[in-house]
Amino acid sequence: MSNEPIGLSKALASFDALWSPRIVTRVNDYDVRVAKVEGEHLWHAHDDTDEFFLVLNGELHISLREPDGERTVVLPTGSIFTVPRGMEHKPAAPSGAAILMFEPTGTPSVGDHHDEIPDHIDVTTGHALGS
Repeated sequence: MSNEPIGLSKALASFDALWSPRIVTRVNDYDVRVAKVEGEHLWHAHDDTDEFFLVLNGELHISLREPDGERTVVLPTGSIFTVPRGMEHKPAAPSGAAILMFEPTGTPSVGDHHDEIPDHIDVTTGHALGS
């Protein structure tokens, strides 16, 4: 990781892949990741960690499977939301978005259990910025 300031606009401009997070820095044992997203991701859950989202631009929808049914949270630019550990959720960005996430280093982008992974989703624990 660099000990220089990181411009998020420049970081986002360095890649085009959708749903393929880039690690911009680490804080303690957490990755700070940015991603470009468009369309739907997949239903998944993280058993042992919450998942933090900050919408940098665009609009992110996060569908949640709660005990009393499903609901969707709509996050415009500048909004944050945390999905509690163990909750099934499905992010989507109908018109595209750029997001920032905090996740423990090594956390797979599709959680611990998930729907079938479409070919367009790069299942990783985050790529180094610039790769």
